[in-house]
Amino acid sequence: MTEISGAVLPPDVSHPFSPAGRADPYPAYQWLRENSPVHYDRLSRLWFVTAHADCAAVLADRRFSASLGQRQRTRDDELPVSMLNSDPPDHGRLRGPGALLLGPAALRVAAPDFEAAAHRLADGLAGQDVADPTADIGEPFAVEVFARVLTLPPERRATFTDLARRISVNLDPLAGPAAGRAGTAAAGEFAEFAQQHVEALEAAGVSCPLTRLAADRRLTRSEMLGIVSLAVVGGFLPLADLAGQAAYWLTTQGRSFECFAQPAAEMNSQAIDELLRLATPIPFTARVATQPVELHGVLVPAGARALVITAAANRDPAVFADPDSFDPLRSPNPHLAFGAGPHVCLGAPLVRLAGGVLLGELARRFPGLRQLGTAEWDTPLVPRRLRGQRLLLRP
Repeated sequence: MTEISGAVLPPDVSHPFSPAGRADPYPAYQWLRENSPVHYDRLSRLWFVTAHADCAAVLADRRFSASLGQRQRTRDDELPVSMLNSDPPDHGRLRGPGALLLGPAALRVAAPDFEAAAHRLADGLAGQDVADPTADIGEPFAVEVFARVLTLPPERRATFTDLARRISVNLDPLAGPAAGRAGTAAAGEFAEFAQQHVEALEAAGVSCPLTRLAADRRLTRSEMLGIVSLAVVGGFLPLADLAGQAAYWLTTQGRSFECFAQPAAEMNSQAIDELLRLATPIPFTARVATQPVELHGVLVPAGARALVITAAANRDPAVFADPDSFDPLRSPNPHLAFGAGPHVCLGAPLVRLAGGVLLGELARRFPGLRQLGTAEWDTPLVPRRLRGQRLLLRP
């Protein structure tokens, strides 16, 4: 057992935080998985965990703190109190009420509205030959989804859209100072916006998932707003990017969009899971060891900052056959795109349901949909997303 791995990335493999690594981190992830799966990175002073078994173990191990992990960012601001940055018992106290907003019962009621929104969106695209997957498809649909989840009236949606875009920078733990300050300011503005919105719903006597969440006495008002903020920060951009991600991976692998043309959204969940395994928009999460922990024959010391690289785990050939290929029928598919253990993403059912609705509608209405030309990967580490993308809707 060793305390510090002596391995270093070879000169022909780009560090995953470098410009070239941000564009394509997978060669580095593969090298790390094969040669140093529990790896102390001297550049970032983080422990990179890349093998699927090790990532799943860390995410389920209470000796690795999520609360401390969320504080180990390059920025000195604090995230709102939420499930993301809390440990038991606070985590369980927050997660229970969160289901009022994003749980199965709330989503069953919302599902018909998601379907209607996807129909309207497809109707609006009819007659177009080319579309911007973010501006024309993803963001308008994500706004409709969150408007339904949060009971947002039409006059509040433009402000919500602006804030949802701006607070999403808070996903990136290594955002630079200027981006960090902008994200902090946006988070404060969003909290004020959400507070005013909740108060307006309460004053009008509206009963909905958001007002039921606000009325839950297990939560302070700040904690309630933190749950709402987390839902938007963690869900808006990944959902807005889903159509573009699907087009990218299907086009580059010569696959047809028709794999999403299932008669019911829930039947698409298998293909959605495979897309998220391959794309992994939120590619890692942070933890801090509260005591020495042996992992894969390496002693991770107390206080060590561990980066659980779920994007690397999701292409581990020990778990996934032909891991770099898109297989819409892959089963089982124990991917970690939603995390694992007690912190598994509460919004996973929302992404599966809403994503299945959207991609199913696009596949039925535009079966030949594909990416035009090439697209570049954006520079932020989180979420991993495309830029400059155009989609061909008609042959």
